[in-house]
Amino acid sequence: MTTALVTGANGFLGAAVVRQLLAAGWSVRAFVRPGSDRRNLAAVDVDVREGDITDRASLDRALAGGCDAVYHVAADYRLWVKDPAPMYRANVEGSVNVLEAAAGAGVARMVYTSSVAVLGIRADRKPADEDTPVTLEDMIGVYKRSKFLAEEAVRRRAAELRYPVVTVNPSTPIGPRDVKPTPTGRVILDAAAGRMPAYVDTGLNLVHVDDVARGHLLAHDHGRPGERYVLGGEDMTLKQILDAVAAITGRAASNVRLPHWSVWPAAVGAEAIARITGREPRVTRDGLRMSRKHMYFSSAKAERELGYAWRDPREAIRDAVGWFKDEGFLR
Repeated sequence: MTTALVTGANGFLGAAVVRQLLAAGWSVRAFVRPGSDRRNLAAVDVDVREGDITDRASLDRALAGGCDAVYHVAADYRLWVKDPAPMYRANVEGSVNVLEAAAGAGVARMVYTSSVAVLGIRADRKPADEDTPVTLEDMIGVYKRSKFLAEEAVRRRAAELRYPVVTVNPSTPIGPRDVKPTPTGRVILDAAAGRMPAYVDTGLNLVHVDDVARGHLLAHDHGRPGERYVLGGEDMTLKQILDAVAAITGRAASNVRLPHWSVWPAAVGAEAIARITGREPRVTRDGLRMSRKHMYFSSAKAERELGYAWRDPREAIRDAVGWFKDEGFLR
């Protein structure tokens, strides 16, 4: 039986990748941090290996005994951090650690999970792709900068080692088992709970998390080493997303659109409180800066080269709302 190591296997996307691998007949080693939330792995048959991607020795132990593939899904995904150093350490140094450990253990191939956050965005709101021009100076916030630098570091180190790495760039996954939840998952949750009386004009590319997970396996099987592939779905405005949530819950969707500048004082205040409490704020200045752009992307390359396909993201919203309700998030 072929064996894969999945980093961040207990996370929202990582757990979806684990389930797709198991369904395809793989044996899975789930690489998770000691003491981490493992609810997403409770009902699946995996070999749990504890460690941290910033600890190379723990990666070597997890790969000992042979492994056929590594799916590096783990990442520090937050839109606000009090101290950026741990995020850079995890996303940049940690990713290089995983690559070097995989190469050192003789693993045949690695799939690296990047993000569309590192890609360029078109000013005319047409879908961007893997080749849309972008620089580090275009990256808004620590998360985007760290992922941009991480992808560059992985590409450079893979070339030096002549090691086959296929990079995937998911857009905005939505669906069940978003335990944290993710920033976009919080938007869906807040809308479903009636906590979004207004919105700003922005747009996202929404996709079901299970479609992204299947795209990871397709990247392993058919992706070209050194290439990257957008794994996305449909471009939707925030208003369309909120309307979709309203249609599912029966709640009235907000029709109050706020100018971006009007939310700025709330973001400043929320970040000030977060610096005291340590809890991630629901609205941030970097989030507002990003929301001024419509983050639309094309998955045409993945569809053409990998056989990637995606369903109507309204199914993802329905699955996410249903899961939040079943798990008691809407109380």
